[in-house]
Amino acid sequence: MFMGEYLHSIDNKGRLILPAKFREELGERFIATKGLDNCLFVYTCAEWAILEEKLKKLPLAKPEARAFVRFFFSGAAELECDKQGRVLLPPNLREHARLDKDVVVIGVSTRIEIWDKTAWEDYNCQISPTVAEIAETLADLGI
Repeated sequence: MFMGEYLHSIDNKGRLILPAKFREELGERFIATKGLDNCLFVYTCAEWAILEEKLKKLPLAKPEARAFVRFFFSGAAELECDKQGRVLLPPNLREHARLDKDVVVIGVSTRIEIWDKTAWEDYNCQISPTVAEIAETLADLGI
């Protein structure tokens, strides 16, 4: 399980040092893709396979399903860390999440998210006032 929040930076070659705890859990190779909310999603290969199976079951006849699958898979890349724990983030993924220098790497249970630091701070300011309301809604769903 991935959890926690870590502040890191991307070097001028587009490399990011992933937190050691996350590297251990990810394994040698892992998948990064365009995430929702203008961040990146990073999955272990095993978790990616589970997600892939679920996405395969979406109805091909529905335009929304096709659009989501295209978005998710077209941006996906298999990545690995070098000996210093750095991962080279492809330009298309850095562009999608508007990653330039300072980033926040967060653990979200089965995945990692990589956010631009300012975007993460803005998101937290926006969501914080409504967290109690969201929790009430989830309680209604049995969570």
